Amino acid sequence: MQHCTERGRREERFERLGPPGPRHFMPWPLVIVSDVVDLARGRLPLPWLGALGVAAFLALYVAAILDGLDEERRHTRRPLYLLGGMAAVTYVLTIGYGGDWLLCFPLLSLATGVVLRTGPRLGAALGTLGITVGATMAVQSHTDNVLVVAWGTGLSGMVAAAVLNLSETNAKLRATREELAHSAVERERLRFSRDLHDLLGHTMSVIVVKAEAVRRLAPRDLEAAMGQAADIEAVGRQALTEIREAVTGYREGSLTTELDRARSLLEASCVSADIRQSGPPLPPQTAALLGWVVREGVTNVVRHSGAGRCLIEVRGEQDRVHLEISDDGRGVGSAQGDPGTGGNGLKGLGERLAAAGGSLTAGPDGRRGFRLVAELPVDDNEEERAA
Repeated sequence: MQHCTERGRREERFERLGPPGPRHFMPWPLVIVSDVVDLARGRLPLPWLGALGVAAFLALYVAAILDGLDEERRHTRRPLYLLGGMAAVTYVLTIGYGGDWLLCFPLLSLATGVVLRTGPRLGAALGTLGITVGATMAVQSHTDNVLVVAWGTGLSGMVAAAVLNLSETNAKLRATREELAHSAVERERLRFSRDLHDLLGHTMSVIVVKAEAVRRLAPRDLEAAMGQAADIEAVGRQALTEIREAVTGYREGSLTTELDRARSLLEASCVSADIRQSGPPLPPQTAALLGWVVREGVTNVVRHSGAGRCLIEVRGEQDRVHLEISDDGRGVGSAQGDPGTGGNGLKGLGERLAAAGGSLTAGPDGRRGFRLVAELPVDDNEEERAA
């Protein structure tokens, strides 16, 4: 669990930076600005030819980065052609001018990492670039920093590919967490619907059969029909009693059940769960409402917060119960969390708690994190009012 928590926190810090985009890769061509200045001042031969080479290199670099970050174009051949053009221009500039123009190779490696990302082609391409840089520097007698430049060339591509792959993995993890939360809700709905079907199936069949008997007997034997009608009334009353007992049992176990499910869901999502419960036993309706609050609150933590730790605390007193759910995530805005302004789940719960004399508040918890607080009065007649 500790490993999951630390991994979740690292992923959260990475999420706050946002997915890598063009803005993260466009400033890197500034490493060759000194060479561009030399061209502008005429310190290099054939400056117009060098300027054309630089313009072509920058245009190909920008196009390759944009295509590599586009999910549709990245899987076409166009980015590969752009990388081939960049490589050709890089070799021409390096062989023609030498010196600091070798820094075009790390830029080429960076674009290669963005386009290829994974697979044997990436390793082969980066290895070839590193060897080429070393060989070119040796031929031009620039052997002082050959290892530094060669290593930097290979490393820039590997880092770019690793960052982009981590971003994609993080997006898949968020989707998986949302799916876990959705599946938990669907499983609970299926379980409850199955319980109701098992409970009511036989009873409703009996009612239908006896109603048909009443219809047949009424024209010729009113007394027998009245007997069948009395049986329908008795079966119906028994069914109502069984439904109340079933729902009461469901509600009595709802808070405990939801706390257990919350722990399981949070741990499956690599969120450390700290669940505390104190105080006397709660009336069924109060426990049921708090169970719904736990379900909705934990679902929001898993789907939206990116938290590494979640605290669920239930404090019961003689006449009031307090439930608090807090996390250390990035915080859910009021548009999602405030029962009065948005978030259909929390808004509906706020209305239900208000009808029972309680309250539901939600909002950011300090500089980071989110807190959901529910309070309900504890009343012995509460279940009768709800019925």
